Amino acid sequence: MAVVPSALELFLRVWPAIFLVDLGQYVVAAAVMALLILVAAWLGFGPGPIQAKRPKGRDYSREIGLSLRSVLIFSLNGFGIYAAMEFGLVAIPLTVEAAGGWVAIVATFIGILLAHDAWFYWTHRLMHGPAMWRRVHQAHHRSHVPTPFAAYAFGIGEAWVQAIFLPLFLLIVPTHPGVISLFMLVMIVRNVMGHAGVEFHPAIFAPGRALGWLTTTTHHDLHHQTGRWNFGFYFTFWDRLMGTEHPDYAQRFLEARLRKRPLGAQEAATR
Repeated sequence: MAVVPSALELFLRVWPAIFLVDLGQYVVAAAVMALLILVAAWLGFGPGPIQAKRPKGRDYSREIGLSLRSVLIFSLNGFGIYAAMEFGLVAIPLTVEAAGGWVAIVATFIGILLAHDAWFYWTHRLMHGPAMWRRVHQAHHRSHVPTPFAAYAFGIGEAWVQAIFLPLFLLIVPTHPGVISLFMLVMIVRNVMGHAGVEFHPAIFAPGRALGWLTTTTHHDLHHQTGRWNFGFYFTFWDRLMGTEHPDYAQRFLEARLRKRPLGAQEAATR
């Protein structure tokens, strides 16, 4: 009977910190990207918005509200991982040697990105099916013109789908805490970039160029515009292999990069 009080004590001691870390990760990443967009517009730097239509105040409110609920779900999932470690259900190597050395750590980081991209692609396509669309994924697609704050704007079901990838991976692959932290950082940065609404990626990210195998803001923005194409997260591999990459993606990426930014406030004041 002492197990229940012990688990409750562990939850009350650990979960608030996990929640604050997850919340801070979302707030900082989304706010920094939003600030970068505002500063770039003020200075007249870089291209203009990918879409002519602009998000409204209620869009920001909805995205932030849904994202805060997702943060709560992610923090509960994070506590589940911590508890599994405490009770010996998940093995986390705490030293480089225990993780198999630096080569193994680098391989694990590459592996978790590849695995997460595959998980995201296939669950994403599944959520676009008639059985799951309305109940699971439609909430995210209310952001027709996404903003960085849409990064975690999921329905409850989708938030859990996104959350459970990490514990499933950790059950299979012993993963150093540094790899987990770096994965979480890359995940949120790529997430807010995908929803930024402005294409800051340079031409080297164009299809056929050296980094064309990585997704761009235009790549995911086209998904929000159409709801049909571009299901990948980090990489374009699966979309190309399965024929789900937008047929005009290369052209739309180029157009987004060359789009004129509306006259900035500072520039306007000098004319």
